[in-house]
Amino acid sequence: QVQLVESGGGLVQAGGSLRLSCAASGRTFSTYAMGWLRQAPGKEREFVAAFRSRAGHTYYADSVKGRFTISRDNAKNTVDLQMNSLKPEDTAVYYCASRIATMAYLPIRPHEYDYWGQGTQVTVSS
Repeated sequence: QVQLVESGGGLVQAGGSLRLSCAASGRTFSTYAMGWLRQAPGKEREFVAAFRSRAGHTYYADSVKGRFTISRDNAKNTVDLQMNSLKPEDTAVYYCASRIATMAYLPIRPHEYDYWGQGTQVTVSS
C-alpha cells in the first residue's frame, strides 16, 4: 500500500506561481512512477506531469510544458509540482498518483495509476 497526501493548493492570480507537494508513505520503494493529474469541473481527469522514480525521467502535458516542473525531494520523500505562469485554465483539483508496475513509458492515463491522493484545489483568477 502507498499513501499519498497533497498540499500547497490555493488561490492565485493569473501569472502567479504555486508549489504543490505530495508526501508519500508506505511501500514507496517499489514505486515505478509518480504523477500529477488534474480535473476541472465538468471535465475528465487529465495528465499533467510524471516522474520516473529511479531514472529521474520526466514527461509533461503540452499544456504545461515550460511552465510546470515535477521534481522529487528525497530528504522529505515528496514529489513536488512547481507551477509558474499560471493561467485561469489551470484551475482544477490536482491529484498526486503513483504506479507500482514497470511499463514501457511513463503513465499518462488515469487508469495507469494505482494509488491516489485526496486532491488539492488550485484556483487561478483572471
